[in-house]
Amino acid sequence: MISQVFILTSKGDHLIYKDFRGEAGVDAISAFYESVTALSGDQPPVVMTHKGMHFIHVRQGGLYWVASTKTNASPFTIIEFLNRLTALTKDYCGTLSEKSVRANFALIYELLDEMVDYGYIQTTSTDILKNFIQTEAESSKPFSLFDLSNVGLFGAETQQDKVAPSAAASRPIMANRGEQGGKNEIFVDVIERLAMVIGSNGIIMKADIEGEIRVKCYLPNCSEMRIGLNEELSIGKSQLRGYGSAVRVDECSFHQAVKLDEFDTYRIIKVCPSQGEQTVMQYQVCDDLPCAPPFRLFPSVERDSGNRLLMYLKLRCDLPPKSAAINVSITVPVPKGSVSLSQELSSPDQRAELQPKSKAVLWEIPRFPGGSQLAALFKLEVPGLSSASLLEVGPVSMCFELPKHTCTGLQIRFLRLTPTQPGLSQRWVRYVTHSDSYTIRV
Repeated sequence: MISQVFILTSKGDHLIYKDFRGEAGVDAISAFYESVTALSGDQPPVVMTHKGMHFIHVRQGGLYWVASTKTNASPFTIIEFLNRLTALTKDYCGTLSEKSVRANFALIYELLDEMVDYGYIQTTSTDILKNFIQTEAESSKPFSLFDLSNVGLFGAETQQDKVAPSAAASRPIMANRGEQGGKNEIFVDVIERLAMVIGSNGIIMKADIEGEIRVKCYLPNCSEMRIGLNEELSIGKSQLRGYGSAVRVDECSFHQAVKLDEFDTYRIIKVCPSQGEQTVMQYQVCDDLPCAPPFRLFPSVERDSGNRLLMYLKLRCDLPPKSAAINVSITVPVPKGSVSLSQELSSPDQRAELQPKSKAVLWEIPRFPGGSQLAALFKLEVPGLSSASLLEVGPVSMCFELPKHTCTGLQIRFLRLTPTQPGLSQRWVRYVTHSDSYTIRV
């Protein structure tokens, strides 16, 4: 039975921390590292006990892959599990290194969620896991001018290019496209950027969405591709179309190579994709949000009897239960006289720190499931704290990514290639929403 799994760098920095049973705290990480680095010569896979916890580890890719247990479990079983975890990580990420683990931490957390349930190993089979893992791996290969998979619309890799999780229900583990030549694959990415201002009373004051549809083509030949959008898509303030859930955008524009002869009637765009990347459609929604805001914040700020500022933040994720936000960070400006921070977080995979230069508290959440709620209590030492100092708190700004989600509801109905491609051709549709600016007034 496994209590914790964590991955450390050779310097002791923790990259991944997953607590399955709540039997020990984060201090187990430092206890393990101090113990393993105190050993001379070859390090055995099983090291000393700390507060009744046994640590079992393997070292691969310059990283410590560690599992802790409080029971009298078989160390060989856990060592085999860790070896399978490293093999799966290498299969998905391409390489085992600190850089690839940092870039794919959301994918590794998803792997651990499927492999282990409350400390009991469920499966390490690649064939079974590939039906459940939906996060797209982030490639760690260097930029190359000869590899068009790294080249953006204007010749540079953008932040949105780096993360575009897949919406395919079953994703096979593919080798690095640079090694395979990237043949017989085509990706259609629907990427949206959300800008929002929410007042202290919870009312939406501003909500803008900018979106685009990108095509990344790695097919040897394709004369034409037809992309079917929502049939009920409405453009501008005109009457909404169809009988289903209405999807509306204020403005849209198309690449000059796009043919629109079927767009007005059937909402189908046709394009002859070239090798590499094209943005075939751009659209915008102004001062309107078709769905509920992805996050709601319930803050409470007060002072205690001493010179401490107490800041209690309750954050709710209003995404559907099967969705999740990743790379969530919350920045809260605090009084300029703040000198130290103590914190109480609702789960161990979160972290927070006081940034001395900007005088703001940074709260980071690697993965935030939809329909859940997290809380944090921050205690700030502020010499000379006054009532005026409380006015320096806020507004709160958030950064996040929403894989498999679009705020407008824009969807791809179908992809059809002409002529039909010989052999097996993979067609992927992927959705992601990024925060452009998400501000909540306190």
